[in-house]
Amino acid sequence: MQPATPPIEGGLLLRVPGMDCAVEESTIRRALESQPGVRSLRFDLTARTLGVDAPPDAWDGVERAIQGAGLATERLTQPVSAAETAERQRREAWRLGAALALAIGAEAVHFFAPETRLWQVVSMAIAALAIALSGLGVYRKGLASLARGELGITTLMTVAVTGAFVIGQWAEAAMVMALYSIAELIEARAVERARGAIKGLLDLAPSLAEMRQPDGSWAGTPPAQIPVGAVVRVKPGERLALDGRVTAGHSSIDQAPVTGESVPVEKGPGDEVFAGTVNQQGALEFEVTAPATDTVLARIIHAVEQAQGSRAPTQRFVDKFAAVYTPAVFAIALAVALLGPWLAGWPWLTAVYKALVLLVIACPCALVISTPVTVVSGLAAAARRGILIKGGAYLEEARKLTHIALDKTGTVTEGKPRLVAHEVVRPGADAAEVQALAAALAGRSDHPVSRAIAAGLPVDGNALPALDDFGAEAGRGTRARAGSRNLVLGNHRWIEERQQCSPELEARMQPHEAQGRTVSLLADDEGVLAVFAVADAIKPSSQAAVQELKAMGITPVMLTGDNPLTARAIADQAGIENVQAGLLPQQKLEAIHAIAASGDTATQAKPLAVGMVGDGINDAPALAAAHLGFAMGQAGTHTATEAADVVIMNDDLRRVPETVRLSKRAHGILWQNISLALGIKAVFLVLAVAGSATMWMAVFADMGASLLVVGNGLRMLRQPASGALPSTPATDA
Repeated sequence: MQPATPPIEGGLLLRVPGMDCAVEESTIRRALESQPGVRSLRFDLTARTLGVDAPPDAWDGVERAIQGAGLATERLTQPVSAAETAERQRREAWRLGAALALAIGAEAVHFFAPETRLWQVVSMAIAALAIALSGLGVYRKGLASLARGELGITTLMTVAVTGAFVIGQWAEAAMVMALYSIAELIEARAVERARGAIKGLLDLAPSLAEMRQPDGSWAGTPPAQIPVGAVVRVKPGERLALDGRVTAGHSSIDQAPVTGESVPVEKGPGDEVFAGTVNQQGALEFEVTAPATDTVLARIIHAVEQAQGSRAPTQRFVDKFAAVYTPAVFAIALAVALLGPWLAGWPWLTAVYKALVLLVIACPCALVISTPVTVVSGLAAAARRGILIKGGAYLEEARKLTHIALDKTGTVTEGKPRLVAHEVVRPGADAAEVQALAAALAGRSDHPVSRAIAAGLPVDGNALPALDDFGAEAGRGTRARAGSRNLVLGNHRWIEERQQCSPELEARMQPHEAQGRTVSLLADDEGVLAVFAVADAIKPSSQAAVQELKAMGITPVMLTGDNPLTARAIADQAGIENVQAGLLPQQKLEAIHAIAASGDTATQAKPLAVGMVGDGINDAPALAAAHLGFAMGQAGTHTATEAADVVIMNDDLRRVPETVRLSKRAHGILWQNISLALGIKAVFLVLAVAGSATMWMAVFADMGASLLVVGNGLRMLRQPASGALPSTPATDA
């Protein structure tokens, strides 16, 4: 039996019976905001379960905080199964259906039966049964809120239904409670549908994988039991269960579920493959490089689940507004009930009835639900396109960007440079020895330029000299000692800092730099030994991405540690006018601050919103400092992806303007929803005061507004995962 919601590994799993909709979810989030030890939350409204990522010593405090918010909890040792959740939902649907039928029956008795004492008792009994079937949970939460002095949505409904029953409007009280409970159920299903787009990623990884056994045979094994280093086989048409590196075979892989790429990628020995992707042609064998809990797919799911807990600015605004709005509605309703007879000459029962109608109409359900559905749908839509946004706040903030700073290597360019030229420049030096020294230093570094030099030099691995005291200088190069010689393999700037540059050396480097090549130099204490030129081709998507950014009014800026000539050549190919080259990590950080501060003028009071796109360790400070940091997920280092707010899983720079478009679309839908929710309520409030709205009409208006904003928010999901977002040209990744 498959679980409806996998628990957070090693965390606390709770059943919260009163967690019906996004309102209770918000209540729980607020209750746990300041709770020590809580790292993330995972909600399943349909199963009414909550996973809490927290150490065991914090579990009691978590339960006390939730119970203090008026919600009962029950610890679970295993997830609620999908079958159990479905059965509970069926029972709930039948119960609410019966309550609605009884409420309609009570209305029918009220309209058609003779006005005798007997029929009044019958109508009241039917209405009371309908309220009992649909509203006991609402009453419990409402009374708990009243006891704590809080005026929330359930308090509104509790007071309104109780008041209607007391003044003899039994049938309307029953109809209000039944329709409200049905609306809550629909809203919960809608929120879970948005989250289902992320949960669906869990189904991408198969439950078994063929692992090579010690005797050479193959056996189906659960991915969780396959260790790192094991060899797994995947046949044509099958999904990969784990991340790995191909050891045998050639095939094309559909990576759309993970990276959003629309075109299958050719894979062969040495290439990386990801869990959840589909092998299309030949059989492949690959060595597992990550456990099932740490695959790229697992990290995407975990990051998006954490992102759902990040409150977007609009969502925080709505929460604050609702906190003021609900007490204000109570005050207005109380004024109508008490002052209506004196100022308007209404009968007391009429005034009380109008006040109760106001309470039902003013219920802020639609307002509260308007933002989480849209935000979760936006995060899910982005994830399906290979854009991992780490929170609703970042989804909204992307639309504000005015400048995008771009690293060069691995961001604008492929990040897979190759050695295209090299020469020994010290007279009398042994070329084979110099090449061996360079290969030894380059081979110890993970930098793309160093890897290109190591791969391009014709040196036997057995001939490499031993190195001591190896180290890397960020933004400069590598250093080590070979015997008694101190060596560096670094860029042009570092050689100048060492005062080892000369006009003759500059003349040798100038033709390479003019062609956009990156020049590295091998030097010892006496001077430069050799020059190495590495070429890195611009990505096919970079020029289109830069054009899209400009069309959106966003200024692209290149920030790179490479030399000015190389940077200028690549920038010209990409269409970038503003280039800052030769920057160390700290200088990139300062450049981000400087661009942002350029908005502090007489005409632009606020700092500019600057985004940063990068992939290396040297980009991490700038990524963290930028208004919004974008990391390249495939080529990027772990440090860069951790520092960034958005991860581009397929390293396609066009995903950056696509994120901005998605942000603008989400922002537009958020405010459409807020306007719809408040606009419908304003109309019915006027009708209520004028005496043209009844309680059941009021709850229909509230339910209708809720369904409208939910449906509008879910529009974010309607774009197919492999297609472009609206206004994005359909192009191959």
